Amino acid sequence: MTLSILLIISATILFLAYYTYGKFAYKKFGLDDKRKAPSHLYEDGIDYVPSKPIVVLGHHFASIAGAGPIVGPIIAVTFGWIPAVIWILVGGIFFGAVHDLGSMAASLRNQGKSIGVIIQNNIGKSGKQLFIIFSFSTLILVIGVFSDIIAKTFVSNPGVASASILFMILAVVFGYVNKFLGGNKTAFVINTAIGVALMYYFVYLGMQLPFALDYQLWIYLLLGYAFFASVTPVTFLLQPRDYLNSFLLYGLMISAVIGVFISNPEIKMDNQVHISAENLGYLFPVLFVTIACGAISGFHSLVASGTTSKQLDKESDAKIVGYGGMLIESFLAIISVGAVVVLSRGEYLSRIGNEGPVSLFSTGLGGMISTMGISEQFAVGFVALTVSAFALTTLDTCTRLARFTLQEYFEDVKNPIGNKLSQNRYLSTSVVVILSVLLLASGSFTTLWPIFGSANQLLAALALLTIAVWLIRQKVNATFVTIPMFFMFTVTLTSLGLFAWNNFKQEVYVLSVIAALLFVLSIALIVLASKSLRKEIEQPVKVG
Repeated sequence: MTLSILLIISATILFLAYYTYGKFAYKKFGLDDKRKAPSHLYEDGIDYVPSKPIVVLGHHFASIAGAGPIVGPIIAVTFGWIPAVIWILVGGIFFGAVHDLGSMAASLRNQGKSIGVIIQNNIGKSGKQLFIIFSFSTLILVIGVFSDIIAKTFVSNPGVASASILFMILAVVFGYVNKFLGGNKTAFVINTAIGVALMYYFVYLGMQLPFALDYQLWIYLLLGYAFFASVTPVTFLLQPRDYLNSFLLYGLMISAVIGVFISNPEIKMDNQVHISAENLGYLFPVLFVTIACGAISGFHSLVASGTTSKQLDKESDAKIVGYGGMLIESFLAIISVGAVVVLSRGEYLSRIGNEGPVSLFSTGLGGMISTMGISEQFAVGFVALTVSAFALTTLDTCTRLARFTLQEYFEDVKNPIGNKLSQNRYLSTSVVVILSVLLLASGSFTTLWPIFGSANQLLAALALLTIAVWLIRQKVNATFVTIPMFFMFTVTLTSLGLFAWNNFKQEVYVLSVIAALLFVLSIALIVLASKSLRKEIEQPVKVG
């Protein structure tokens, strides 16, 4: 079979799913444009800003994508490309898209607040506190790790740093011009076309004007940028940067598809399914933890209920942004698998060990894109730059999300410090940045990072639990949410148990203890949710 056939089949399945299962899920969540969205009810020009659906989709897609739908699927092909593709399609349609849309819908009906507040409203205050502590810690870890990754990328490839700086300047100018133009659709389209053209030009210009600094200075500059992006109005930098950056990924995907159809490569990898893989473990649960972005990822619930829900102009926009955005990411994951299935299994195993997944993705897609008449060196560089650009998007979005979670935690703390942290975005963002600096200075982020995969999927399971309780309390049949929820809890608890045991045997006690604590956290929240539902049955409470 050729790779083009795989892409056609996958795209067709995802397209049909959007108009069938996506329509079903949208109706089940009861979204209705007769209700005013939080962006209008609480509009403040900072976080709550009603925006065009295509702009919000760009922000959401750029924030959730990052390197996840590239790295995870390519590593998971170790178990065989067929189980990887099946999980991406089934997971994306029935798990991830429902999870993302559900998180967005629940947030829309809870003042645009995050999953933590939704837990408080439907499960209890203790549940909120546990979840926010967990999600906040995870976000600080992501900020620390991505600051390190980006700084090292900028040091090794100064051209990427130059292009990234040019993107930021362009985003600010684009956002200002767009605000000046108001709601004029024609002017917005022209502004977008100019912005996208300049962005692609800056890819080339950045490579010609490398900007070199040392690692430590880049760390401070990156965290300074993250602070600035978190406290300024979302339309000033974060939203326009994400919106324009999304066209980098759209362009990459379109170029890849055209390149595949021109080159029409055969799938050389065999069809065998490998139950276990050296250095990874068994297919279950590792496959379902490794392929997170592209199938289902807990991080998406933080974005959907954090920044995205505050920007939706109307409730119906959630379908294209939440459900549609996830399916676009699933197709990117399929393309990522396609970049390596054109290799034999032996060549794939040899190269992934020596080069890593991002390099495999860049060279694989770069070679296909070069069939369009583009220099292969430029094509490979373009793919690598796109991946790096989205790592920076993850950094600034995570900083803003961490600020939200910290503020929401201290909303219930009635003392002067709690009031200041919950109301002052400059102070709360400062706390986030200081904690990230301390984590980086300690060097412990490299020790803690291996547990992120399991922690991320635990976030997904807990978000699905929250959505299910919210629906059940509204007398809605939540089976379409509870089935993915039970599966993800099974995956997560199994993964955490194995992770704790393996690290205990290797005497890495810190990771073993953290895994055990996360296991207990999940059980605690399940118990709290069960108590909440039992109380609801005994004393029904109408929830709006």
